[in-house]
Amino acid sequence: MELNKRQEQILKIVKENGPITGEHIAEKLNLTRATLRPDLAILTMAGFLDARPRVGYFYTGKNTIQLLTENIKKLKVKDFQSIPVVVKENISVYDAIVTMFLEDVGTLFVVNEQTLLVGVLSRKDLLRASMGKQDLTTVPVNIIMTRMPNITMCRKDDLLIDVADQLIEKQIDAVPVVKEKDGGFEVIGRVTKTNITKAFVSLFNKE
Repeated sequence: MELNKRQEQILKIVKENGPITGEHIAEKLNLTRATLRPDLAILTMAGFLDARPRVGYFYTGKNTIQLLTENIKKLKVKDFQSIPVVVKENISVYDAIVTMFLEDVGTLFVVNEQTLLVGVLSRKDLLRASMGKQDLTTVPVNIIMTRMPNITMCRKDDLLIDVADQLIEKQIDAVPVVKEKDGGFEVIGRVTKTNITKAFVSLFNKE
């Protein structure tokens, strides 16, 4: 977050004189309390200042990087997940390749007749299958997919930074967001490297 000149002056005053009331800050800057109110609100919401009723403003001692780090650790999967692309386990590898191309995704989630997650298909899986001599229209995806329980999953209330760690550790492009259903897992979303990048960029833009 880039502060304007007046906000920097307010921070300096609070650092040197805190706790200090809004009225006293206004007096030192020869401004009205109403004029300062938006700046004080921004500095408080951003985490640079803390305000206590009938006491005044305190400097929190946190810089922009520290505040960004704290905010990153609060991001949840449910706020940034996207719509999953799901296929049935009996479709052919050829149809899976077509679906991946048309949907412009790097990962497909495979479900059974009960719509429960049974596998994951990546670009690498489909590329390896296409390099052979077999007829791709006759090979079902359940032959080449990564199966349960070897699937990395997440829930909607998980922290986004934890999912990012999993993507890096497992060297994968996406994970399904799931919820428990009938003794298995239903796919309700997906988190990709793109989702995480967008989340972090939006946070920096906000700051």
